[in-house]
Amino acid sequence: MRPFTYTSATNKEQALKASTKTSHYLAGGTNLVDLMKEDVERPDQLIDVNKLDYKKITSNEKGGLSLGAMLSNAETANHPEIRTNYPLLSMAMLSAASAQIRNMASNGGNLLQRTRCPYFFETSMPCNKREPGSGCGALKGMNALHAIFGYSDNCIATNPSDMNVALAAIGATVEVQKKDGSSRMIEFTDFHRLPGDKPEKDNTLEQGELITAIHLSKPEFSDHYYYLKIRERSSYAFALISVAAGLQVKSGVIAKAGLAMGGVAHKPWKLSKAEEFLVGKKPNKSKFEAAADLAMKDAKPFEANKFKVEMGKNAIVRALTQAYEREA
Repeated sequence: MRPFTYTSATNKEQALKASTKTSHYLAGGTNLVDLMKEDVERPDQLIDVNKLDYKKITSNEKGGLSLGAMLSNAETANHPEIRTNYPLLSMAMLSAASAQIRNMASNGGNLLQRTRCPYFFETSMPCNKREPGSGCGALKGMNALHAIFGYSDNCIATNPSDMNVALAAIGATVEVQKKDGSSRMIEFTDFHRLPGDKPEKDNTLEQGELITAIHLSKPEFSDHYYYLKIRERSSYAFALISVAAGLQVKSGVIAKAGLAMGGVAHKPWKLSKAEEFLVGKKPNKSKFEAAADLAMKDAKPFEANKFKVEMGKNAIVRALTQAYEREA
């Protein structure tokens, strides 16, 4: 690990003032510290934000809840109001990593998780995300775990977060504090970005901005929900494919659907066309299969990850079925 300076901020003004182009904010550190040990991330300063007062869950003006960015994943997922009103989010968060890591990892840090692509972690290999201009080792290398949507010739990595997939399905807004002291809101679907020609940039944050809250709208999928995570082992493993599914069913038909996938793109993959298709339909297997076909229609897999297309279809059908049959 390379040398760095450490600053413990006691308020947002101090944290924002201390930030530079080569510094990082530090909350749980469950991802950042590992990357520093591997010499992937090389900040010259860490700004500890754990003393900032963003560790609460409060009601908001949208009739929903606001999640403090420094609150741990475990505290968030197990909060009574999250378990009752946003069980899809709770289910997704509790499927992530291990209990020990969930106790440390912060909500804001979870949004910023970096890819688990092995070429990103291996500093002797080319990786445009780690070292822009060096190439993408996965493009013609080992890419069974990589993207089938939204990638570019510069990067085919995937977003690793389970929480992000659920937030994409239910809808959220991210609040950030800017360097000048003002704040701005970012719709969740606009927070993460596709690689394009700048794969080193995972999100739309500007330099020095600090995440302070995640705002959830009024709960809509508290009765019919399911988070399906397909992985190589049952604990401490990232998704090959994941699906977050929420349904609002009224008078025997689907009034609203929330659907997103993980393990398939550089960002949590919102299945908007499938959501629109499901509205007004009766919740049954044939409609779920049609929605799955529509969702996977534009997939462009590589030879090694062709399995993700069929797996994705089956996962969508299963998640929707489980969501409909399951009531909180």
